[in-house]
Amino acid sequence: MVQRPRGTRDFTPKVMNRRLAFEQLLEKCARRSGFNRVQTPVFESLELFTAKSGQGVISQLYGFEDKGGRPLTLRPELTAPVMRMIAEEMRNDTKPLRLSYFGQCYRYEEFKKGRYREFFQYGVELVGASGPLAEAEVIALAISMLDACGLKDWQIRIGHVGILKDALSGLGLSVDTPEGASEPPIASAMRFLDKGDDKGLEALLESNGIPVQNAAPLRALSDLEGGAETIGPAREILSSLEGVSLDALDDLQVTLDSVAALAPAPPSLAVDLTVARGLDYYTGMVFEVIVPSMGGEGQVLGGGSYKLLHLFGLPDLDPCCGFGLGFDRVLLALEAQATAEGRSEVVPGELDDMSMIACIPFNIDVSQVLPLVGELRAKGQRVELELRGRKIGKAMNWANGIGATTTMVIGPRDLEQGQCMLKNLETGEQQAVALSVEAIIEAL
Repeated sequence: MVQRPRGTRDFTPKVMNRRLAFEQLLEKCARRSGFNRVQTPVFESLELFTAKSGQGVISQLYGFEDKGGRPLTLRPELTAPVMRMIAEEMRNDTKPLRLSYFGQCYRYEEFKKGRYREFFQYGVELVGASGPLAEAEVIALAISMLDACGLKDWQIRIGHVGILKDALSGLGLSVDTPEGASEPPIASAMRFLDKGDDKGLEALLESNGIPVQNAAPLRALSDLEGGAETIGPAREILSSLEGVSLDALDDLQVTLDSVAALAPAPPSLAVDLTVARGLDYYTGMVFEVIVPSMGGEGQVLGGGSYKLLHLFGLPDLDPCCGFGLGFDRVLLALEAQATAEGRSEVVPGELDDMSMIACIPFNIDVSQVLPLVGELRAKGQRVELELRGRKIGKAMNWANGIGATTTMVIGPRDLEQGQCMLKNLETGEQQAVALSVEAIIEAL
């Protein structure tokens, strides 16, 4: 028997209802903040991703050549394709652009629960406006989405790559890699701070002609923990260093204040003033959302301000700001949460909550009820027609099996009397109702 490929999944109707409900909830939140949905191809030119991430990314991709010998790949993420689309299709559109997207991505890697070779990503990008307020709009949307879906006990961590970078460059460390070295001095300093290697940091400062006493305030900055209240102590520490700009810290303060005004309060908010990831990509604010109970797969969302459009000849639109939401991971967290609380509902407003009428014609020509079924559907009712000519007992079992909330039984005598029998499968109540769309809807 042919089985599905390794690292992929099938979704049954019950599971798919949940996924559709979650997708619709996310899109509703995005539209309320002015974001509009776009879509890009599932496969793209290989060069699109090597230009962004380098040749080393190829081993993680599902790359191939088409019949014309062109190198292509299944997309491993959605940000670069959206940037390519903006450069190709939306150069002259009114800015800023607020774009949302959802789709499948593919990475060739060992899979485990929460990490698949085919996975789904939801994300947004704000293009053509930058600065603290634009960043706050993006963070606020992420918080609003997680709040709306009912996720609990998560933490959002917000930082700014410019704070530590400005502090180190202000002291005299270079962002350029010296001949014979593997990384710039600034990157080395950040690594020493991240690992708590005070001796390595002091030696680096000394070798670059910087007084080693500057290591202590840098360490103090790195050790700060807490929420928005850490900005004040950080300002004092940075002010003690000569030549250090406070612009990035001021920007982060504005972002945090704006998020507090725009979004619900998250369960936990932490400020990371010495974040050092993605220095060749991120330019300003960075943030991530973690669900601690999920362990190693607990990061469910991440993003920030970055430069990418310069690769497509649009440097004036950099930096952009956005985030990617791990659709599968958030659902896993919601499912674990629902199980722990003994709930069957996972996402608010799941599609399977929609009432369903099971139409059961018996001993009549089915064509006689088709107009009624069509009209009910046109009025927004969910109607499933019994197609196998079952006897009443088996037909009622079928209705229960498909999750119907109401049965509508129509036999020869019902047609003569211009009525049908409606039965509420939850209460057992049944009643004769006129064979009209208005009467049936009123009786539901």
